Amino acid sequence: MTLPPGPPAEAKNPAVVAMGWLHTAKFLTTAPRLEFLPTHESPEIAFVGRSNAGKSTCINTLTQQKRLAFASKTPGRTQSINLFTLGKQGITDAVLADLPGYGYAAVPKQDKIRWQQVMANYLVSRDNLRAIVLLCDPRHGMTELDEILLEVIRPRVEEGLKFLLLLTKADKLNRSEQQKALSIARLQAGGGEVKLFSALKKQGVEETALLLWQWMHPDTPTPTPAP
Repeated sequence: MTLPPGPPAEAKNPAVVAMGWLHTAKFLTTAPRLEFLPTHESPEIAFVGRSNAGKSTCINTLTQQKRLAFASKTPGRTQSINLFTLGKQGITDAVLADLPGYGYAAVPKQDKIRWQQVMANYLVSRDNLRAIVLLCDPRHGMTELDEILLEVIRPRVEEGLKFLLLLTKADKLNRSEQQKALSIARLQAGGGEVKLFSALKKQGVEETALLLWQWMHPDTPTPTPAP
């Protein structure tokens, strides 16, 4: 007896749609300064964080690509904004922006100052920026540079810019420590979303992917699981 085919996987689990969408990520360009960034109509999601917050690992995990974002053995080495297109059937419907990690002590002071200015200008002035994901290692908490970044983007968040504070390396904490980190982060996020994330344990991966998909497709109903 041949059973009728079941519903496609995408109809069963909305997160599958989101993960499939992120898997389409393709390198677009790299830009050492804002004036070299291409203009386009697609909404952008910016990933930012300290050099040791696990940003490249997070991006690679979400896109299910091992080397989409280059994780240098020397933190702070990447000195450019890298853009990646997202969209199925070759149609770009969003762009992921990987901003350089900040706060690494070995980077020359003049480079730190230059990149702080570039990042601040991008976060304040990029017209099609729609969402920011700030990555933070909850074992160390928010640093002064993280708090400065929050102050920079706060006016745009109040105007509707989406914001997610992603607590990476959550597998390094026990359940009690995770809940404490979440409570503290929610107070610091200023109304933004807060999630725990572990690339190793795949904790928070699907939830984060679905949130990003919903943010970039506000006019598209979220797929509902099949009955």
